[in-house]
Amino acid sequence: QVQLVESGGGSVQAGDSLTLSCQVSGRIYSTLSYGWFRQAPGKEREFVAARAWRGGVTYYADSVKGRFTISRDSAKNTVSLQMNSLKPTDTGVYYCAAGTSIDRISMMSTKTYANWGQGTQVTVSS
Repeated sequence: QVQLVESGGGSVQAGDSLTLSCQVSGRIYSTLSYGWFRQAPGKEREFVAARAWRGGVTYYADSVKGRFTISRDSAKNTVSLQMNSLKPTDTGVYYCAAGTSIDRISMMSTKTYANWGQGTQVTVSS
C-alpha cells in the first residue's frame, strides 16, 4: 500500500503563511493523484486541493483558491501545500491522500481516496 506522512502543521496568527508537506512511500506506481483535505472540530472532512502526480492539473476549493498552492517534488516523493493569508476558518486537521483518479469530481471527493495520512493540526488565531 501507499504510506503518507504529513508534517509542517502548527499554530499561527491570521495573515501568516504555513507550508505542509506529505511524504509518500510504498507502492506509489499506481497512484495517479494526490489531495489535501481538512477537518475542523465537529465538521466533516472537506476538500482543499488536489493535483495529478504527473502533469500540472490542479484543483482547489473555492474557499482557498488564490491563497493555497499544491505542488509535488517527484525526486523526493513529496506533496506540499503552501498556505498564505491564513484565516481562522482554515483551522483544522489537514490530511494528505493518494488516489487513482484524475477527473475533477473524483479528485475533489473524500470517497475517491483509499490511502490517507494521519493528519497534522493547523490552528489559526485571530
